[in-house]
Amino acid sequence: MCQLLGMNCNVPTDICFSFAGFQARGGVTDHHRDGWGIAFFEGRGVRVFLDPQPSANSPVAELVRNYPIRSLNVIAHIRKATQGQVRLDNTHPFQRELWGRYWIFAHNGNLLDYAPALTGRFLPVGSTDSEAAFCHILQCLAQRFPDGPPSAVALHETLRELTIEIGQHGEFNYLLSDGEHLFAHCSSRLAFIVREAPFTVAHLADQDMTVDFSRHTTPNDRVAVIATVPLTDNETWQQMTPGSLVAFRHGAPVPLGDTRTIASQPSRATGSR
Repeated sequence: MCQLLGMNCNVPTDICFSFAGFQARGGVTDHHRDGWGIAFFEGRGVRVFLDPQPSANSPVAELVRNYPIRSLNVIAHIRKATQGQVRLDNTHPFQRELWGRYWIFAHNGNLLDYAPALTGRFLPVGSTDSEAAFCHILQCLAQRFPDGPPSAVALHETLRELTIEIGQHGEFNYLLSDGEHLFAHCSSRLAFIVREAPFTVAHLADQDMTVDFSRHTTPNDRVAVIATVPLTDNETWQQMTPGSLVAFRHGAPVPLGDTRTIASQPSRATGSR
């Protein structure tokens, strides 16, 4: 299983602590060695760092780990390839533009017999099922809402419908953000934690590293961190229910309607993206 990492905040925050533990999962504490990537939203722009090398010994990963980029929404991915060669154009997360804003997507899973009909506005550059699914999602959003972005409730419901459709082809854990919300879909395994006052000390599970968040935050700060496997071993993480789509905004889950994404007769396929 690949590794997903997301962060959603109410004030710009750096992800250096969480990324230090996450980086180790790409070749030290886990066997995912087929590339990694991370995207930071900054205003209307996005910084994206991609490397087909293992994150554990990637110079680019070391740069990110020591560069305190502050962002409201971050998505990162460590790859274990099942479809598509190990190369840069198959490295997550993927980026596209829709409605004059950037969208970022990363997927963990394996979609079998999946070949969506893409009309041309959004086409994969690489050869992964993940990028094809991303292009299909954006194509459907553009067709359904041709005049611009819908309400958050309508967006969430449309994403839920598309997730049910795509999920019939296999495991479809993903993180998706347009810079306003971060959508997290749990097909099989995903957890999150909301850090807010009173802040405490956290210790990484993959590195012997500790941080006292009370020394680096204000009482009004709130940060949600989403990961395939909890990153710390002394905090209480909430396991997401398989078959649920949760939207995060301002550092916490927000109620936008029905979260269920399990169809009546789901067909599951194991594997990693």
